Amino acid sequence: MGNQSIKTATTTTFRIIHTKMPKTHTKCRGTNLSYPRNDKILRFPVPDNKVSWDTPYTGYKPVDYTADSVLSGPVWADIDVRKPRTPQPRWNTVDGKIDRQSHTGHYVIDEFGVPRNPVGRTGVRGRGCLGRWGPNHAADPIVTRWKRNEKFEVMKNTSNNKPVLQFVAIQRRDTGEWAIPGGMVDPGEQISVTLKREFGEEALNTLESSKDEKEDITRKLNELFCRGEEIYRGYVDDPRNTDNSWMETVAFNFNDDDGTSVGKFNLHAGDDAVGVKWTDINSEIKLYASHKNFIHETAKRLGADW
Repeated sequence: MGNQSIKTATTTTFRIIHTKMPKTHTKCRGTNLSYPRNDKILRFPVPDNKVSWDTPYTGYKPVDYTADSVLSGPVWADIDVRKPRTPQPRWNTVDGKIDRQSHTGHYVIDEFGVPRNPVGRTGVRGRGCLGRWGPNHAADPIVTRWKRNEKFEVMKNTSNNKPVLQFVAIQRRDTGEWAIPGGMVDPGEQISVTLKREFGEEALNTLESSKDEKEDITRKLNELFCRGEEIYRGYVDDPRNTDNSWMETVAFNFNDDDGTSVGKFNLHAGDDAVGVKWTDINSEIKLYASHKNFIHETAKRLGADW
């Protein structure tokens, strides 16, 4: 995809850079075969050369697992469409307010009548702890600033003279890993709204802020988020992925170039986060799912140290 711009109803302008799809996935087939949030569920082993659906795997017997929290019928989850006489969703399109399209393109419906993971086998059938069959859409705001010293001068790596970039990272409540403060796109919601909402809730704790605090935060977020650069759009190598449900995201970078906007905010973890901090970007950072890839791409785009 070439560079292009899109405008939302709130006049936010985003510059789109590219769309990618990984050749394989690893975090949902890690050395620890336990499924997230339930260590009694073990993935069926899938070696690298058996990931592709085009490669025969006659002994493949994935465990069928959908979490009770999904089966209980929350508003964010689909029903079990594999049951007889169950109404079928409209796959590969917008189904009411639910976007069932994949950023990777058209996905296959398998022999059980549900979407098939476009990247390949994961060792688990069903939905795991994801709500939607097929793509589960998220949005990830990568909020950055230049690291500065006490004189407010941009700090550089002395070995390569490249400026040091920082981003807002949150610590996930479920895994304890550090991550970009993103979240799920609500049905019918514009991505631009999701990006601001999730950043505000997880990194600034807007859910518990006073009215005046919310107004100040909203004003500054609107200023920063009025323009963003798309870093990634596609499949996410997420440990929750299954053969029939998977995470996809759109990641945007919002850089506070002069450090006078969000760069001066008092970060306060909220919602699904138990910690939040400005984190130096370098090749040694360890992050949840595919987030390190998004951060690396951001650093390259801004000419920052890595």
